[in-house]
Amino acid sequence: MTDQPVPDQRPDHATPPQRCGLVAVVGAPNAGKSTLVNALVGQKVAIVSPKAQTTRARLLGVAMEGDAQLLLVDTPGIFEPRRRFDRAMVSAAWGGTEGADLLALVVDAKGGLGAKVTDIAEALKDRPEPKHLILNKVDLADKAKLLIHAERLNAQVDFAETWFVSAQTGDGLPELKTALAKAMPPGPWHYPEDQVSDATERALAAEVTREQIYLQLHAELPYASAVETEKFEERADGSVEIHQQVLVERPTQRAIVLGKGGARIKEIGARARAELATVLDRPVHLYLHVKVKPGWDEDRQLYRDIGLDWVE
Repeated sequence: MTDQPVPDQRPDHATPPQRCGLVAVVGAPNAGKSTLVNALVGQKVAIVSPKAQTTRARLLGVAMEGDAQLLLVDTPGIFEPRRRFDRAMVSAAWGGTEGADLLALVVDAKGGLGAKVTDIAEALKDRPEPKHLILNKVDLADKAKLLIHAERLNAQVDFAETWFVSAQTGDGLPELKTALAKAMPPGPWHYPEDQVSDATERALAAEVTREQIYLQLHAELPYASAVETEKFEERADGSVEIHQQVLVERPTQRAIVLGKGGARIKEIGARARAELATVLDRPVHLYLHVKVKPGWDEDRQLYRDIGLDWVE
């Protein structure tokens, strides 16, 4: 009697094991956190500008790497708050670290180690989560100082890994992404494989317009503005109609945003519309209105719209 082959008992399409975890990306303002999150996700999910404190609220970027789904929490830069709005941003930054499987401290390697960086590191020191140090902007940094920065911070905090990367050029990012994926705990993915963010299209629209205001006005309008999406409506032809208010505190600021003969707001709108058409993958009709609203940063509803908690 000949031996019969044992049939394969495995399902034809067995689901491969999955990993999923939360990576809280923290750091001082202008460390390049949003640029890093965008690069790891593989497309733009967070707005960026040369201005510090561009990110105002917690945002989740979803990145895939092999069998792992990385939930990257892009947090506002941590700084010494002076007003309620500042306190809400800092609260959102630390709140974004709650429940994290890994804490990633991003440092501007070009800017070096100031009190803001060492204070954040001190606050992370006794946290139980694994911690990675990411020295960013190495393409612009003084190479001789990189190891000095790394040694000083590792003497202060027990980092599991230290990385030297450039979120702008992509240098060092593949290795970083692979390591973060391996550090994630086993578990099912929380989002569909093709989803890149938890932000609603309505919220994203406001952020894209705010980015253009920052990029085009530079230092002319520091942080005295906000953008509200009043209407976000699908048209029958598949396009989307968006109405937004740009809020400023004083008439002089309104004049800056409008520009001579309305030229500045037209340019802001044109660039925001083009960006949104790419992000939303459909035609966009964008209508902007500039409104003077003294004390807009004391409006509870606006805090909710932005995604910030009201703090006393």
